[in-house]
Amino acid sequence: MSVRPVRVPGMDKDQVTEQLSGSWQDTRPARDALVRQGAAVATAVVDVLADERSPVDWTISADVLCRIGEPALLPLAQAVASADSPEVARRAGWSLGRLDVADPAVYEPLLKHPHPEVRGDALFAFQRRGEAAARFVGRLLPSLGDPDPKVRQRAVWAFEAIGAGALSALRHLREQPATGPRIRSGALEALAAVGGPAALGRRDQDAWRRLTRIKRLTEIPEALHLCGSWYAVPTGDQAAVLEAFDLGDPEPVTLRTGASAWNQDQHAWDRKRPHACCARVFVSPALDGWTLVFGHTSQDTHRIEDADDEDGAFEHVVRRRCADLSRRFGAAQWYGMSCGDGWTAWCIAEGGEVVRHYDAFDAEEGGDEDGENGGETGGDEGPAHPAEAGYLLPHQDGFPDDAFAGVPSSDPEAFRARYEQVKEELGIPDTCYATDIAARLSVDPGALDARTRVTGRGVLALTACGREHGHPAGALAV
Repeated sequence: MSVRPVRVPGMDKDQVTEQLSGSWQDTRPARDALVRQGAAVATAVVDVLADERSPVDWTISADVLCRIGEPALLPLAQAVASADSPEVARRAGWSLGRLDVADPAVYEPLLKHPHPEVRGDALFAFQRRGEAAARFVGRLLPSLGDPDPKVRQRAVWAFEAIGAGALSALRHLREQPATGPRIRSGALEALAAVGGPAALGRRDQDAWRRLTRIKRLTEIPEALHLCGSWYAVPTGDQAAVLEAFDLGDPEPVTLRTGASAWNQDQHAWDRKRPHACCARVFVSPALDGWTLVFGHTSQDTHRIEDADDEDGAFEHVVRRRCADLSRRFGAAQWYGMSCGDGWTAWCIAEGGEVVRHYDAFDAEEGGDEDGENGGETGGDEGPAHPAEAGYLLPHQDGFPDDAFAGVPSSDPEAFRARYEQVKEELGIPDTCYATDIAARLSVDPGALDARTRVTGRGVLALTACGREHGHPAGALAV
């Protein structure tokens, strides 16, 4: 492997480009040499980073800047503030928040920088240090009242990363009305993010409940963002639903709060809080006569986690739960949707028996030309349900093999035009998803609107894990 000669300090942008043009491995000696030169080359390396036409991969120049550390701080801040494209701001901001510095106090002046993205990147530097940034809590508090909402959100995340070491200062700030409503509101959100409802004082909890009661009076149902799974039972007897799922301590909430909690818990990956995804469940009010249950109970979650075959255990839990619910309520359904891929699934039970179970990712090709399947083929079990009539199932392809011959894969508009043309000419049915089946059999939570009949009130209820560990941390929409 040939190694380029390393130049002396005082390089300009072109010389740095020459040194850093190449692969990650080939440029290692040059990167190490530039790091040693530090302040003498920091500005030139920033210029390379900010050049979207540069032959240098931006991660290579970012590595140099991060290791140079403090001398790159101000040049990067200037690059963020003067960026003429979102990509340049992203590159410079990424590097700015990750500088290898001995003391994060060097970021403090940037917390008052006139450009909001610079302030946000400085907050990210403190966020990365987690609990170690607790000594800076007092200097981070003003950022909770920043005029820019993105900076305020970044400040909340910084306090969330700091954790319990920030609670005392945040509570004290909440008790100081002279600080202004915006910063006190930010402190409230940060408190919830750090410790959940338990971190709030009695006055704040009472205020939240009053606001919830007011909002519920005029709330108009809105479509929920669907990512996860939910059950549907044909009843307005909420107490019976809570008992069926072994839920307790129900707290009345708006639909918006319930949906916020479900989405937050569904995407909880914090290993420090292992029960965040199974501590609570959102039980809806009766929606057009159906009660929907969003989330995972303790028993179901841990039964799946402890199984040798998690996929098999998941299906078994869903089927048994649906059968038990339908025995109690006459019918029950379970639905699943993902916002990150094409997964969709449903399970339908009537009178104590599962009559249909479908999982798009497990289903195998099969059945007759009408899409019906009379046997069990992986995730496509049981005869097709009447609710599926007139649809293709997600794993079925109704298009001929040559339907898109000659259409370049790089031209999505041409592909879409051919798709619509062939679909119309051949009368190919639409593909159904869990929401389509739910709309026919019960309620599609992704289509709630002012026409949805709402009876009763929704609640956040604790599972066995929740009753032991409390509500997950995190601020919820009201």
